[in-house]
Amino acid sequence: MRNSGFELAEHLRKRQFDRMVRKAVDSLPPVIHTMMENVEIVVEDEPTEEQRNGAEDGPFGLYEGIPLTERTSSYGLILPDKISIFRGPLERATATPSDLYAEVQATVIHEVAHHFGMDEGQIADLGYE
Repeated sequence: MRNSGFELAEHLRKRQFDRMVRKAVDSLPPVIHTMMENVEIVVEDEPTEEQRNGAEDGPFGLYEGIPLTERTSSYGLILPDKISIFRGPLERATATPSDLYAEVQATVIHEVAHHFGMDEGQIADLGYE
């Protein structure tokens, strides 16, 4: 069965978005990559109702796990932390590919900062609200 034009366009948009996220992650300084521990970064189309946490369109990204600053010597045999980047809310909030990439990059940085134990205030102080 052949894909319709809409399905093909959607597939290409998803691939382009995945590349944007990969580029944003790859652009993090090498020291950040070295320090990131037991965390995976995934792209999701939309947040679940629970992940929306009451927000109408949901978050752009979400960190779920135990920040590095809260891990103790008993930390082990734990599933990886998860950083989700949500394509739908990001695409709806931006008008151009360059705006989308800038927001993806800011979202990746914001969620990685949570992995390192930073709270919303500290992240805002860095300019990544």
